[in-house]
Amino acid sequence: MSSSPATGNSRLPLLLIAGTPLIVVLAASWLWYFVIQGNLDLVTTLGTSNNGSLITPPRQIRGAMFTDDVGAAFAWQDLEPRWTIVMVNRGSACNDACQRRLYFTRQVHIALGKEFNRVQRVLVTDTAPKAILLTEPAGQNRPQLAQHLASQHQGLVPLVMDSGFMLNHFPEIADNDAQWFLVDPAGWVMMRFEDELDYKAVISDLKFLLKNSGGA
Repeated sequence: MSSSPATGNSRLPLLLIAGTPLIVVLAASWLWYFVIQGNLDLVTTLGTSNNGSLITPPRQIRGAMFTDDVGAAFAWQDLEPRWTIVMVNRGSACNDACQRRLYFTRQVHIALGKEFNRVQRVLVTDTAPKAILLTEPAGQNRPQLAQHLASQHQGLVPLVMDSGFMLNHFPEIADNDAQWFLVDPAGWVMMRFEDELDYKAVISDLKFLLKNSGGA
């Protein structure tokens, strides 16, 4: 028996409701595919002030080789799949700029408020944190970076990476160490931020990305 027009019309809202999640997922996948391929500047297209610089095409960091703070092998996939602020430090010292970057990104993270748990911070170094010293205070008793992180930056994940691999994944630091990076939950290095950017401008970019990336 064929359905009456009234029955068909009553089913239409149910079909629309059932199909909406699938449409949203397909649309998001399509959109992000073009972003990853470098064919779509999502940040500019959606109208953010884009204070950070989009990395085009983005670089995949999954598969990179790391060790953790006790020297054990560590994979990027071992982290929570969150938006990740990545700072990079080379050598055996964390200088004033390095310390300011740690402080700045910590304050930005806190300022995200209800979005705090969707973001994490990672410090990538080419030297074990226990062997890296802060440049202040002067003298022979300078604290280790590891001590500083434990006391001032709880929740930050320190990772060690070979300097050659570091330059492959973050080539911008070859000419300028005064910047940090944003990695999306899928492991794509997709944006970098200069140290001199305004605090409120950076928060604006991050909140914009979080808002337009749904639950990612």
